Amino acid sequence: MVGSLTDMGLLQKEDGKYRLGLTFLQFGLLVSERLDVRKVALPLMYSLRDEVGEAVNLIVRDRDEAIYVEKVDTEQPVRVYTQTGRRAPMYAGACPRILLAFLPFQEQEQYVGNVELKPLAKGTITDRAVLRSVLSESRIKGYSISHSELENDTSAVAAPIFDHRGMVIAGLSIAGPTTRFDEERVWTLVERVVFYAHECSTRLGYNA
Repeated sequence: MVGSLTDMGLLQKEDGKYRLGLTFLQFGLLVSERLDVRKVALPLMYSLRDEVGEAVNLIVRDRDEAIYVEKVDTEQPVRVYTQTGRRAPMYAGACPRILLAFLPFQEQEQYVGNVELKPLAKGTITDRAVLRSVLSESRIKGYSISHSELENDTSAVAAPIFDHRGMVIAGLSIAGPTTRFDEERVWTLVERVVFYAHECSTRLGYNA
């Protein structure tokens, strides 16, 4: 077991003794980074929720999935319920997909080429060519929109959050029933989620 942990970089052997390896340091930095973005984002998420009256979610990448790490629920009786800790494939839904859109191209293409595009709801993108086109458009415009991709009759808009290195480390989204995401209102929601995502990025040291 010790040999396996050493091979994985979790342990390092020196002078016949073992100590924690660099991989643990990398994990620690990743966890710290996620805690930082949650701490910075949460008050902004409450402000965004209060402005638009819809649920606000924060998502980070975990390998080939997106994981919901923070949420602020709407006070409206009809809502989209998302549990913290929920996982979603990066190809489906505005917030998971915004993380995929800003991956380095080679890494993004490897994911798109290998992932099984399962239909999770009636609007899930299951065509690789369409997915590539949507990813390119999202990266250029700086936001993503989805309708009935993770669950039927739900919609979301999302924008990326950057850290001080200019790397996307999270996605911020507004989500709710499709009936409240008509074409006219969607653009207001897009403008607000982009604004708050940028504010979060700035507080994390990002300088566009």
